[in-house]
Amino acid sequence: MIFAREVSDPLTSLVKKIDEITGKNQGASMGSFAVFCSDAEGLDKKLKELAEKEKLKHFILSIDNPAGPNGYNVAKEADITVVLYNDYKIVANHAFKKGELNDKAIEKILADVPKILPKKD
Repeated sequence: MIFAREVSDPLTSLVKKIDEITGKNQGASMGSFAVFCSDAEGLDKKLKELAEKEKLKHFILSIDNPAGPNGYNVAKEADITVVLYNDYKIVANHAFKKGELNDKAIEKILADVPKILPKKD
């Protein structure tokens, strides 16, 4: 689950990588989605174009108000928040101010993804 304020190249890179992982782990019921916390005009069109351009197949893009969904307490100072959870238990939480999401941070997030996948025998 990703909460984001706006579309950016690093976020697009992360979303594409998670979409690929989600596709490979569909049998494990891994779901992935982003909630854009924004009331920017035209965001819906921009997200639709992003999904088409990047050929997202397993990643859901949605929009909520700038404060984020009720009960999630999305930090106002966070530009991007990534929450990895399994069975309603948070396994990893990564928050980034504007400009902090980069290749190194993406790799750190992706390194935590196996924590939410079923253990392989």
